[in-house]
Amino acid sequence: MIGILGGMGTQAGLDFCNKLAILNRGKIDQEYPLFLLYNKSNIPGRPESIGVQTKYLSDKKKSKIILKKYNKVLKSLLSGCKLLQKNKCKFIVIPCNTAHYWYDDLKKKIKIPIVNMPKEVLKYTKKKCKKNSKIGLLATEGTLKTQLYHKFFNKEYNLIQPSKSIQKKSVNRAIKLVKMGNVKTAAKTIKPAIDSLIKMKCKKIILGCTELPIAIFAFKSFKNIKSSKVFLDPNLILAHSAMVKHKN
Repeated sequence: MIGILGGMGTQAGLDFCNKLAILNRGKIDQEYPLFLLYNKSNIPGRPESIGVQTKYLSDKKKSKIILKKYNKVLKSLLSGCKLLQKNKCKFIVIPCNTAHYWYDDLKKKIKIPIVNMPKEVLKYTKKKCKKNSKIGLLATEGTLKTQLYHKFFNKEYNLIQPSKSIQKKSVNRAIKLVKMGNVKTAAKTIKPAIDSLIKMKCKKIILGCTELPIAIFAFKSFKNIKSSKVFLDPNLILAHSAMVKHKN
């Protein structure tokens, strides 16, 4: 059984489950994959809980605040993973990119495997893009700040992100709008960020926040999502990887 730690946000977790089911559509109920979704929506905000600790090494008070926020999220993620582990899941997937900032600490304390989303995206990208290609990255400020994708991609690709102004006006706002359920406005809001990366001659664009595929593909068919020549959808890639691991 696949363990899914969702709730970050709720629509992103449901989007992952939907993609998992469609990719592995059965003729009867019993042919669909077994999975357990824990929609743990009470996990503290991930981008808000990330701080650059090295910046505050000389300021013990600020360092303690950053560490306290980090540990609060870690504790909540751990309790979610432990519930899935207790319910005999074979492995865990987390359909939230920013949550992978806590990946190493989670892995140390959970006995079953946790699939690393950015790593799976890199594996998929290698099949689709030539080495040293320009790859665009749309993500939360937390994901960008912690370089979750950069640490996997930097050796083989040139990751490009939008300007600070476009990040705030387009990317951050679109993510917030999806969480609020205003998908139509989010679809229009994210367009300037996409256009800016295409102008910079990016071969592909990673939708490095699981709210973004909802904004971009909400009014398109699943066939369009699968055949997209521009976008790399981590939720779709993770769903593929999860099913391969489930069958092995």
